[in-house]
Amino acid sequence: MVSVGTHESVLVDDIELDRSNPRIRKFLEMYGNAPTPEQIYLALGAGNDDDSSTSSSTTYEKLKQSIISNGGVIQPVILNRRNDGTLVCVDGNTRVALYKHFQETNVRGDWSRIPASVHAEIDEASVHAIRLQVHLVGPRPWDPYSKAKYLYELRTQEHLPFATIVDYCGGRQSEVVESINAYSDMEQHYRPVLGDDGAFDTTRFSGFVELQKPGIKQAISATGFDLSDFAKWIHEGKVYPLQKVRVLPRILRNHRAREIFLKHGARKAEAVLERPDINRTLQDAELGQLAQALIARIASLPFREHERIRNDLGGDTAQTLIEAQTELTNLTKSLGLTT
Repeated sequence: MVSVGTHESVLVDDIELDRSNPRIRKFLEMYGNAPTPEQIYLALGAGNDDDSSTSSSTTYEKLKQSIISNGGVIQPVILNRRNDGTLVCVDGNTRVALYKHFQETNVRGDWSRIPASVHAEIDEASVHAIRLQVHLVGPRPWDPYSKAKYLYELRTQEHLPFATIVDYCGGRQSEVVESINAYSDMEQHYRPVLGDDGAFDTTRFSGFVELQKPGIKQAISATGFDLSDFAKWIHEGKVYPLQKVRVLPRILRNHRAREIFLKHGARKAEAVLERPDINRTLQDAELGQLAQALIARIASLPFREHERIRNDLGGDTAQTLIEAQTELTNLTKSLGLTT
């Protein structure tokens, strides 16, 4: 249980940046003990990759100019007062660094104090809980790659149990596992593809999330490829848009589609795949009727057919069911029927 913080106006000079944060720690190794506010911002993954038209640097500049224009921050930073009296920034390191930078560069305004929620001697578990609540499910979400990176670090470096991580950030354990595995695959296979000079594009992360769906890796392996090949396809734009990862099993199993894919990408390869012949009755049926029919069909599914699908996760039926599940989940969420 995280203690209730007290709202205070705190001297910026009394605040220490959270050097235990694994993201800041890595940047300290790269840039020494005095990283710039922008480097801290980028290290924390604060940029939102959902908006592909806005770079992290641009978003950082917006934050900087917003603070200057408003004469300060509205959202308090979160501090931990240790038993020796030192104040460590748990959340808001970029804002604290900007205040310090504004003082050093004589930016007009009073940057000596910053609004803060001060907690007394909170433990490491509570620190993780605060970060997860603020940046995974809270008002200032990290981009998906940065979320996965933090979850990966909590699991592999802090050795937190999956159940604890799920309790902190909500959702299902399967989603946490999927995100962690996607991050691991991207780091292990995509980063080497880029070489020393390549720009690591975190917006490609969703492709590695799709890779975790049942049957995808099996289909890649069964046709003589590996995850390094997959990373090259992602890098070269052959799998675009990234949700086309779902179609890879069908493409790779079809000789002609596979040849087209390797030359021209998933869009053109998918065009040569056979489409199911949907009769007029199904096309004209209402969505509710189709849902009822699917429910009835699943309820009466023979065991033999169940096992056939289960033993061929890369097959057309299994992959179509996965695509249908994804579309149905997106629809029910957009309608407010699920969270």
